[in-house]
Amino acid sequence: MEQGIYVNIYNITCGNMIENSEILVTGGGGFLGRHVVNNLLERGVPKEKITIPRSKTTNLTDLDNCKKVVKDKDIVIHIAGRIGGIAFNQKYPAEIFYENAIMGLQLIEAARNADVKKFVIIGTTCSFPKFAPIPFKEEDIWNGYPAEETAPYGIAKKMLIVQAQTYKEQYGFNAISLIPTNLYGKYDNFGSEHSHVIPALIERIYKAKINNMKEVAIWGTGKATREFLYAEDAAEGIILATEKYNKTDPVNLGTGVETSIVDIVNVISKIIGFDGGIRWDSNRPDGTPRRCLDVRKAYKEFGFEAKTDLEAGLRKTIEWYKSTI
Repeated sequence: MEQGIYVNIYNITCGNMIENSEILVTGGGGFLGRHVVNNLLERGVPKEKITIPRSKTTNLTDLDNCKKVVKDKDIVIHIAGRIGGIAFNQKYPAEIFYENAIMGLQLIEAARNADVKKFVIIGTTCSFPKFAPIPFKEEDIWNGYPAEETAPYGIAKKMLIVQAQTYKEQYGFNAISLIPTNLYGKYDNFGSEHSHVIPALIERIYKAKINNMKEVAIWGTGKATREFLYAEDAAEGIILATEKYNKTDPVNLGTGVETSIVDIVNVISKIIGFDGGIRWDSNRPDGTPRRCLDVRKAYKEFGFEAKTDLEAGLRKTIEWYKSTI
């Protein structure tokens, strides 16, 4: 089918008519996925039109399961993945590479064969080269090898960008790739090896506070920088792109604000009221030295701009965490 035909069908089916689409959200029961589903519901998509496969009953590394879940769908938003922090990536590098690659590869192929009209790939900043210039521009993703600690995950996700581009070229398949920066917010994973930096820091500092500890140990030197996007904002960006973006070039989703881990720890400590010391464990890896995205393309292409200030988002996240324990 010609590329233009796919785009026209998409505009009729999706665009301002997203509420009439049959939508599959892989990972819809997880951290980011729950925010995406909430955003769809707020836009008027009926609950019965949103399919959320659960990993306990639907293993998406199995091709037959991929074929089943994409059947009769108009839109697929692929968020599911095997992910975690640096320690998790170091412990399970082969499983992380295989499962993230095979899920995406098979889902895209199954969706193409099922005549899915729009496929949205949620990638990762771990795909960028370790020493990419700041801020990361989308085209920089091809200019080097990712940080070793998270390279298996980053490369698996980068493969899906290539798949989207080649499928558009050969088959006219409408797949887009989004690259959200580090996310935080309610529903995140706290207290497990899957935890990313902000939930891990919140839990560690909160426990130090309630246990009257004199200091808390934090991995790395604290000098590394990251960019953090509130998950509700990320969900808004994903749905805007689903509605409006149809090009194969990947697009960053972020705030464009670079913050050191030291500063994050200080803000979290202030919000929680922890006044003890911080012991930095420099024997543990920092990961990528700096990470901050060029976010101009998202605004230009589909009008996305992050709205939540980091401290305000952290306060909301900490309050939600405290309500769950």
